[in-house]
Amino acid sequence: MIECVPNVSEGRNTVVVDAIVAVITAVPGILLLHRTSDPDHNRSVITFAGPEEAVLEAAVRAAIKSAETIDLTQHKGVHPRLGALDVLPFVPLGDTALSTCVDIAHRAGKRIWLEAGVPVYFYEAAARQPGRMRLEDVRRGQFEGLRREVVLDETKQPDLGGPTLHPTAGAVIVGARKFLIAFNINLYTADLSVAKDIAKAVRTSSGGFPAVKALGFALPSRGKVQVSMNLTDFDQTPLHVVYQAVVRLAAERGVEVAESELIGLIPRRALEQAAAGLLQLSGFNPQRVIETRLETLQYKPPHLH
Repeated sequence: MIECVPNVSEGRNTVVVDAIVAVITAVPGILLLHRTSDPDHNRSVITFAGPEEAVLEAAVRAAIKSAETIDLTQHKGVHPRLGALDVLPFVPLGDTALSTCVDIAHRAGKRIWLEAGVPVYFYEAAARQPGRMRLEDVRRGQFEGLRREVVLDETKQPDLGGPTLHPTAGAVIVGARKFLIAFNINLYTADLSVAKDIAKAVRTSSGGFPAVKALGFALPSRGKVQVSMNLTDFDQTPLHVVYQAVVRLAAERGVEVAESELIGLIPRRALEQAAAGLLQLSGFNPQRVIETRLETLQYKPPHLH
């Protein structure tokens, strides 16, 4: 089983997002796990899973439909983006090897270029260039900046296709990676500098917590700001640790947390870990959760006649 989490650059027009979801779920064997859209980000995240070939087919169809229905020259939102289908990660589930997802990412990239005419960059485990491991490095400059830079600088050109970007669909950033938690914390203030300062304090690249990526965004429709984070390894930095840090840093600035939100899905173990941490449970381990314990023992309830 493979998980795929396409991030598409449309979070306001539900007709467009519905059309993309429809081509994904039309593939036999695909399970739609979750979808979410945000109007301020103007972005939707779709999570689906299935066998390798089905996931590959659904991902390519999503890229084609995104290119047909999303025009980046008309797109406005607070979230960075390079493509109509902006990011296309493949994630191994169960016993699936990461190398399998690398192979699928490369095959998907080739088909996206050949069938949709949209060039492709590869990132994370699927990267073909050392400087393209990190998503933020690939996307730097975004659609408006990179479409100019690829003409002037060969090192900025896509891994497949191009060398120029698609005029309205940009480029797709395709990758293979382990599971990450997309976790946002919204603050009761419209002062964007507060969110940006806190994001800088907690992210790895600025000397914060390990395995944390963070940016500060304005949420104008809600009159709030957001610390938007990706936890790339929740064993290194658990959910509750970064949450408590953001609460503390916000309080130091006289700001309260409004709410937190998940984008996509989260492993149960991460929630168990966070609950135990927040409650300061002594000697906790996942086997203290009754459902987990029953699953471990492979308990099956008696059939009721």
